[in-house]
Amino acid sequence: MISQRRLANQYVTITYDMMLKKNIIRCLLIVGLTIAAASADAQIQPGSIPQYIVHNRTVAAFPIVSNGKAATIVADPEDWKGVIRAANDLGDDIRKVTGILPAVVQSQTLSQGAILVGTIGKSRIIDKLIADGKINVSSVKGQWESFVIQTVGKNLVIAGSDKRGTIFGIYDVSEKIGVSPWYWWADAPVKKSSNLYVKSGKYIQGSPKVKYRGIFINDESPSFSGWANAKFGGINSKMYVHMFELLLRLKANLLWPAMWGNAFNEDDPMSPVLADEYGIVMGTSHHEPMMRAQKEYTKRKDEIGPWDYTTNAEKLQKFWYDGLERNKNFDNLITIGMRGDGDVPMGKGEDEANIKTLRSVVADQQDIIGKVYGKSPSLVPQAWAIFTEVQRYYDAGLKVPDDVTLLFCDNNWGYIRRIGPEKEKNRKGGLGLYYHIDMNGGPWSDRWINTTTLPKLHEQLNLAYQTGINREWIINVGDLKPKELPIDFIMHYAWNPDAIPASRISDYTINWAEGIFGKTHAQEIADIVAKYAKYNLWRKPEVQDPRLFSFVNYHEADRQFKLWSDLAAKAEAIEKQIPAEAKDAYYQLVLYPAKASAGVAEIYLDAGRNNLYARQGRVSANDYAKQARDLFELDQQLSNRYNDSIAGGKWKNMMLDVHIGYKQWSMPRQNQLPELKEVSPLASPAMGIAVEGSEQAWPGTEARAELPAFDVIGKQRYYIDVFNRGRGAFQFTASADQPWIKLTATKGTVEKEIRLYVDIDWKSIADGKVKGNVKIQQADTAITVAITAIKINLPHTGQPYFGGWGEFSIPAQKFSVNVPGRDAQWIPLPDLGRSVACMGISPVTAPSANAETAARLEYAIFLPDTGLVKVCLGILPTQDVNPQRGLRIAVSIDDQAPQILDARKGFHDEFREYTRASLAMSPGLKPLPPIGENYALVSRGKPRRDEVFDNLRWLDVKLDVNKAGMHKLKVFMIDPEVVLDNIVINPDDKYPSYFGAPANEHQ
Repeated sequence: MISQRRLANQYVTITYDMMLKKNIIRCLLIVGLTIAAASADAQIQPGSIPQYIVHNRTVAAFPIVSNGKAATIVADPEDWKGVIRAANDLGDDIRKVTGILPAVVQSQTLSQGAILVGTIGKSRIIDKLIADGKINVSSVKGQWESFVIQTVGKNLVIAGSDKRGTIFGIYDVSEKIGVSPWYWWADAPVKKSSNLYVKSGKYIQGSPKVKYRGIFINDESPSFSGWANAKFGGINSKMYVHMFELLLRLKANLLWPAMWGNAFNEDDPMSPVLADEYGIVMGTSHHEPMMRAQKEYTKRKDEIGPWDYTTNAEKLQKFWYDGLERNKNFDNLITIGMRGDGDVPMGKGEDEANIKTLRSVVADQQDIIGKVYGKSPSLVPQAWAIFTEVQRYYDAGLKVPDDVTLLFCDNNWGYIRRIGPEKEKNRKGGLGLYYHIDMNGGPWSDRWINTTTLPKLHEQLNLAYQTGINREWIINVGDLKPKELPIDFIMHYAWNPDAIPASRISDYTINWAEGIFGKTHAQEIADIVAKYAKYNLWRKPEVQDPRLFSFVNYHEADRQFKLWSDLAAKAEAIEKQIPAEAKDAYYQLVLYPAKASAGVAEIYLDAGRNNLYARQGRVSANDYAKQARDLFELDQQLSNRYNDSIAGGKWKNMMLDVHIGYKQWSMPRQNQLPELKEVSPLASPAMGIAVEGSEQAWPGTEARAELPAFDVIGKQRYYIDVFNRGRGAFQFTASADQPWIKLTATKGTVEKEIRLYVDIDWKSIADGKVKGNVKIQQADTAITVAITAIKINLPHTGQPYFGGWGEFSIPAQKFSVNVPGRDAQWIPLPDLGRSVACMGISPVTAPSANAETAARLEYAIFLPDTGLVKVCLGILPTQDVNPQRGLRIAVSIDDQAPQILDARKGFHDEFREYTRASLAMSPGLKPLPPIGENYALVSRGKPRRDEVFDNLRWLDVKLDVNKAGMHKLKVFMIDPEVVLDNIVINPDDKYPSYFGAPANEHQ
């Protein structure tokens, strides 16, 4: 390994030492459901999760399995088929855990010592228990998807308010005895036990807060389709039954099926039948109206005619009528509206004409719904997806009937485009959300691996939920794998968002890891899966570039490399300790995504260093080219292991997505290394010098070599690289002309390269600016490196403060004072954004404020000079969620008047522009202009840089500093959706970087 890699040990690992303020509302984590346990019908606070399954007999406990005998499971034969099927699953789950297979019988007779499962009003067994006063179901009867689990005499009763309520109750028992919802889809091991008991009591599950909760299988070729073809002979009912079961075990209820050349209802007519029997509500994607797949149209195109409602309305109406007639007896959530054929804008681009056409489309579709169902369309669940250009139509006044759910959307990369509009809060159909954790298209593809962190999901979904978007959440999950963790979180969070505050997301992840892998390594595994997604979100694999991170400023690339390599090493070390039965799950959920993500990031870092060193003429450039090629081969080996080896080849073809070498949004034909350069060494050794802060090399550069200024505030250590441009080795000497300049070495032998560090003896310097030189000499070649050091008296405040002579950062959560506003307060959002935490507003529904009444953060800073100081606020790239007022935040210094910054100033609708370009199959997409006047911090001239890809937006302001010394930098909430990630003072174009200069904290 080349020595520069070891330099990353300069990086100080981020520690999660943030103290939450006492005025934050503290809630308890809910990992499963909001289940209350109490005597009689009293319910305790949401968020308490009773583990009603125990493994040793307790007083009055019900034995599921005891002393080698299992309780019989009884279901009414007249109950829903899905309930009877789930009861059989429970029996098999008990077998998996204990080795004892219980009898599962269909009967309408009460049996002592049995598990009695059934639906209120559908099961005679349950109805008799109610009539006899044995159970009281008033808290769930007539509710949506609710259930009661109760020990009654010598029986255990699982009673649901409806079909899915009963099924959810059954699977709740399955999960608590030790069968993960991911036992099939991630090969999660089953927790073994010889005895299973239920503690005496009554456990009540209320209705979910989000009514429809589900996933959309999309962008499914080549991986998902290739896997399904290999394992099941196609994307058919044999495959879908596993997906239905997973959704039910996650207590989800909705599916948009795979649609890339697939037709759910026609490819296998048993698919919709089984979906209905299982209890899954079926829909179709945002651009496939009236339960018709696009493929159903394309294969009839000659018969139907053009997908143009202005010229072909009659035939399209019949097409829709026939599809709805076919599916009318199933449980559906019907997509209405219309886009162009193949998920493109309809019409010729004139919004006014398209709005007029869409009004006719929706009216005619509702007329068809009324005719097919023989009742008012208001009684049939429908949704209208306000996707891409449809957002413009909605904003321009296009309305749909009040009974239709308005399905708002994100920007394709996980930031919602609208909060729930006040004018729509009381609509009968409610508000929903179509959200991406996978994307194929504009602004860029994000398909291969999980790049969505749970803190980001929480921040955005909480914003949606708190503003009334709670009727339907449908999540584009791509191939489903490897998005297991975010899917798991979203489905649990949708059940009761209030039960998982931002402060407990880490606990959620630990509990998820423990539920699959046990307690021993749960915290370490949770750390790995949280970090690989976080690091990916800094820069997603498909938009990586060798030039993104600085190789010469702030050790940025070194720090990136160390973070990734440490994470991969940790994942590999834990794999050796994982039990054999959990290794397949560990590879899928932990090792592959962490190690493969690290490998891709390291490929680009190696390529970037190779390119820089080749320009400098370093012979070591070739080593980095080799390392990139080795990592490229490793990436293929990791994918091969996933596809061919784990779980006996069960997941063949699931990791076929191309993910290295994107040049445009669409997937390349094959993985391709970034450009690598080979250096031809000179015939004899030749010294070269490179210094921190510059990409130049000496000899060969006219400008003098100089290190960035040292100052007593930062007490920096800078490096000088002495490297070889030829074959063989050479000796060099290093000397300083001032006694206060300290070198880590004064001589050495260089075969490839050596890094010298320069420090300053601050006790030996007088106040002011001093200069000196370091001379590096090899034979007749000598290079002089200029040194500047600045010393001033620093204040001793007794409290932490930040400062620097040049550029420095302030992490958002490192405030000195947090002042609540009249209606809101700033709260930490742990692990959100680029660092330890962001600062967000609670509640997010607070009204906009002015500076006098606003919540305020204050940061203590030391500025050694006067004049205008540029301050950059790094905020999350929140979209234009409320166009009526803006996205504003204010900033001031000391007692000066606050300056309001609006993220919408020059706001660019990247969603519309990128979508138009991507759907036109543009050969490349141009980056967005930055918001604000400064672009130094985000490296002017770098490729494909914008707030979407960077997951950060910069707002700039110039503040007048009238005296040197200590100051208060104040940040005010104006609009509640703005989330503060980082603050950079004095951004320096001379030393650009991706993250900005590190923080200098003093006391």
